[in-house]
Amino acid sequence: MSPLRPPRLGREQPDLAVAPGEKLLAWATDAEGAVVGGTRDALYLPGRRIPWEQVEAADWDRDTSVLTVSEVGTWGQTRPQQSVTLDQPGSLLELVRERVTASIVLQRHVALRGRRGVRVVARRAPHSTGELAWFLEYDEGVDPDDPAVRTAVDEALAAARGEVVVD
Repeated sequence: MSPLRPPRLGREQPDLAVAPGEKLLAWATDAEGAVVGGTRDALYLPGRRIPWEQVEAADWDRDTSVLTVSEVGTWGQTRPQQSVTLDQPGSLLELVRERVTASIVLQRHVALRGRRGVRVVARRAPHSTGELAWFLEYDEGVDPDDPAVRTAVDEALAAARGEVVVD
């Protein structure tokens, strides 16, 4: 089943409040009975709405049935992260994968010192043609405060921005 199709007939949609204009596309129940779901625009975890373009990564541990969601963060600060244990995740995992991937417009690793460098990432809401959000992810051992690194990163970011056409 495609993650963007409505759920199968006969499967009752749970009571999960989503933002106006959004429709629940896939869902699962966590270990406490709370609904975890996804729309075209966001992932809904218990007490939390995370727009897809703010999801840095989502990892599924099949052995423990735990979905761990890491949000986009700020360099040098701990990234927000939530984990939920899901009973029968069904098509929710497919939806998470598809929507997070769809939010990435450009992703490029730029070597700065040997193989170490920075990843330049441009993201936006999967259904949008609007403004891009740009992120830098430094490899371990790369100092973003080093003037030579800053210069190389500024050049890499300018080059990447020049390659992306914004509608």
